[in-house]
Amino acid sequence: MQEFTVPKEIGSISVQQFLRRHCGVSARLLAKLKRVENGIMCKGVKVRSIDILHGGDVVTLRFPQDEGNILPVKLPLHIVYEDDTVLILNKPPFMPVHPVRDHQTDTLANAVMYYAAQKGEKYTFRAVNRLDKDTSGLILAVKNGYSHTFLIQHTQKRYTALCEGELYGSGVIDSPIRRMEGHTIQREVSPDGARAVTHYESIEVCCGHTLLSLWLETGRTHQIRTHLSSIHHPLAGDEMYGGSREIFCRQCLHCEALRFMHPVLLKEMTVRCPAEDWLKMLKDFKGRG
Repeated sequence: MQEFTVPKEIGSISVQQFLRRHCGVSARLLAKLKRVENGIMCKGVKVRSIDILHGGDVVTLRFPQDEGNILPVKLPLHIVYEDDTVLILNKPPFMPVHPVRDHQTDTLANAVMYYAAQKGEKYTFRAVNRLDKDTSGLILAVKNGYSHTFLIQHTQKRYTALCEGELYGSGVIDSPIRRMEGHTIQREVSPDGARAVTHYESIEVCCGHTLLSLWLETGRTHQIRTHLSSIHHPLAGDEMYGGSREIFCRQCLHCEALRFMHPVLLKEMTVRCPAEDWLKMLKDFKGRG
């Protein structure tokens, strides 16, 4: 359940207008709430979407039960933070987030569904952000549809990456991205692509590589991988985009921090999880040479 208080300065407003305009409830979720017993309540009484609310009224939403079809599977799960609304996980590399054709029982979603079942909780797996199978780091998941819609608009991500070559200072890559012709997954920079903007800052240069901190204005598929490759600094280990696997067996990309507005507490939260020590691994490899 979730409560919303009508601000006194609003005065009088219909339930539908308040939930849609001021609470971020989607039309789809609102339609579902209408079909749930006591789905929308005010002062202990069920209300309709056309009923009028007044300043100071408290509206309570009872979310519908989820009916997910993801198979629960007992798998290792690194939980960084959890409450009644959100679940933040540190995804290891080589694990898909969602089931796909060749990965039906070894994904983060399978692990979360098993964990939820063990706790006696029933919700479907909803990830606010997504990471490639070989990318590690923080995944923000939620336990109801409203929070998912809310957090898509109120979440910022910061990544750590190790790229090839020496890259100093900071900069912005503002280059449109499209799917590469003849490929289903691989992307490329192209004038007729969708706008994509990546900000980067050099942290340390070492052994012909650069440790970077990055944040995105847009969320295109393979955006960081495509952009860094386009400026001739592909991620270490990223063979698809021109990186070498001589040292690293996967792309060195990690979602290190999430900053978001909590959909229930309505306070800003930041969660961090550091990446592997790629520079140490790099120095150890070079030291053996």
